[in-house]
Amino acid sequence: MMKSLRRFGMTMLLILTGAVTLSAGQLQYAEQFYRLYHQHFYRYPEDNAENIWYLSMALRAPFANPLNALAEIEDTVEWEKYRNLFVMHMYLRITDEYLAMAAKYDKFNAYFYNYPWKSAILDSMRQAESYYELALESWELARGYGEVAREVRFRWIHIEEVQYWEDEAFRIETGDLDYGDIVDAHLSRLERVRTEFETMDYETY
Repeated sequence: MMKSLRRFGMTMLLILTGAVTLSAGQLQYAEQFYRLYHQHFYRYPEDNAENIWYLSMALRAPFANPLNALAEIEDTVEWEKYRNLFVMHMYLRITDEYLAMAAKYDKFNAYFYNYPWKSAILDSMRQAESYYELALESWELARGYGEVAREVRFRWIHIEEVQYWEDEAFRIETGDLDYGDIVDAHLSRLERVRTEFETMDYETY
């Protein structure tokens, strides 16, 4: 998992270099960066990139003291489960952001009248494909941490303040939450639409 984490982190940082400028002067802890994450009613690529930056910084930063956690922590076992749930949740939100970015560049249908912009559309679809692949990487990391949080030693420990995270881990375990299927479906559809664009020529227009 650590090898995948390092690869994912490097890829993400390369994509996001220069995308966000922020002074992290007073920000030290994972929970502080997570609080900067925000959802937009209308999503723009720069908003998604900003959120991914906040979330990636949350993953890189140390956790605050358990006294300042986002939930009441009573012992070391709860502390360990909390940290696994936190990291899982960060990767799930990163997955969401990458899917939103991919949607901005994707083309869901190959209409014949789009032929004049064929080259630009194919470039855009390649960008969408790269974001789908990053979403898949972040999902696999989220799933790994979710599985740890559901291990037998944590089974009967419930951290009420982050019940939503608990629910996410449960849904991952049962298969009710599976971004792998979602991303695979997008990639299959993208390949089909891309093939349709690639076969277009002046005669089909």
